Amino acid sequence: MPNPSAPRNNGYQQAPDVRKHNFEEVAHTFTDEQAHNEAERCLHCKNARCQANCPVGVQIPDFIAYVKGGNIGAAVSKIMETSLLPAICGRVCPQEKHCEGNCVLKDKFGAVNIGMLERYTADTARKQGLLKAPKTAPKTGKKVVCIGSGPSSIAAAAELARAGHDVTVFEALHAFGGVLRYGIPSFRLPREVIDHEIETVKAMGVKFIPDVLVGATQTVKELLAQFDAVYVGSGAGLPTMTGIPGENGVGVYSANEFLTRINLMQAYKFPQTDTPIKIGQQVVVLGAGNSAMDAARSAMRLEPQSVTVCYRRSAAEMPARAAEVEHAKEEGVGFEFLLTPKEILTDENGRVKGIKFTRNELGAPDEKGRRRPVEIPGSEFVKEADTVIVAIGQRPNPVIAKTTPDLKTTSRGVVEMDEQGKTSIPGVYAGGDIIRGGATVLLAMKDGIEAAKRIHAYLGGK
Repeated sequence: MPNPSAPRNNGYQQAPDVRKHNFEEVAHTFTDEQAHNEAERCLHCKNARCQANCPVGVQIPDFIAYVKGGNIGAAVSKIMETSLLPAICGRVCPQEKHCEGNCVLKDKFGAVNIGMLERYTADTARKQGLLKAPKTAPKTGKKVVCIGSGPSSIAAAAELARAGHDVTVFEALHAFGGVLRYGIPSFRLPREVIDHEIETVKAMGVKFIPDVLVGATQTVKELLAQFDAVYVGSGAGLPTMTGIPGENGVGVYSANEFLTRINLMQAYKFPQTDTPIKIGQQVVVLGAGNSAMDAARSAMRLEPQSVTVCYRRSAAEMPARAAEVEHAKEEGVGFEFLLTPKEILTDENGRVKGIKFTRNELGAPDEKGRRRPVEIPGSEFVKEADTVIVAIGQRPNPVIAKTTPDLKTTSRGVVEMDEQGKTSIPGVYAGGDIIRGGATVLLAMKDGIEAAKRIHAYLGGK
């Protein structure tokens, strides 16, 4: 019988005073006993709101029922009917906004820990050799290329391979995974987990080719001469900066550069690795999204005197996941709210020495429903800092748009789509951050899966 009133289990975690000195994974996978007990909490609702609110349609009550019965092979197969990245999704998807946020137990007893159960299922299945690549349909003879190897392209490639198409993935960098690898720290998503998930897709016949910067090495038009369809899933790797004076000072990083050095180049291991990273004693992070939390927590692990997140709205408006904010606080990251940066101050050598802020109050809501920050006259002050990390958003890199004049994009650089999910060029589809301008791994996967279905229909003449 289900036991919904049992306390929600979040598993074991490294203690904050230990983990802030290393890049090892913070949360540990459930033990068998923990997984069974958490699965016992599920009511297996007939009309499951958790499943209805999963962007990639994971059959949540069914896989949890298999976990409860100890049938891990069946559980992972059930997840992989709709999602081929269960070990990644279990770790980084915002379950509180989707499945767990709609669990009927949430308000009274706490939602079932679906994310940890998904992670447990994937990790255990791999250890026990139960994780098999899905079967693919007979070959269609059609060839598709996916640009980028982030979650959107991986999801699209897997679904297209499942449908029997010949799929190739081009990646601009030397390692695969896109934002999963360069944007998310290993203490949240270990590199071997990314490698394992990509190996599953490779086992379906998908070819991954590194060091191909589409738009420079080959154009989209040239790809269309070689492939029957093109999927653009190249993400949003161009950082948004503040535009304030002093932003070119020595000691200013975009979150994109900072996290790429840390995650992809493993600069925190220098000189064992080739890429260094220089950080001062007083670090300020501008922004309050997930990238800001990743940057702040990574900076803390480089052991400065202080790391402070400064945000122009209040704590209630922070877009970052609540769990990431909580972990940052536990690790010693400070937070200051209702501040707008006006200038980055530098010394005679061009090195950062502080930031000039004004204080804000919250005004009327903006178009997204969040109250606008309004500067308070005469409230300027200077905060000491010798390292500044700007984490206020990102946009698509313009290289594809600039070399594909027929591809319509908005003023923000995102690719325009019609109501059928098509771009302005026949046979070219797109998804993920290049159409959203920045979103979650889960929504990028959803885009890839939906685009794969449209490409399959297109290749079939429908």
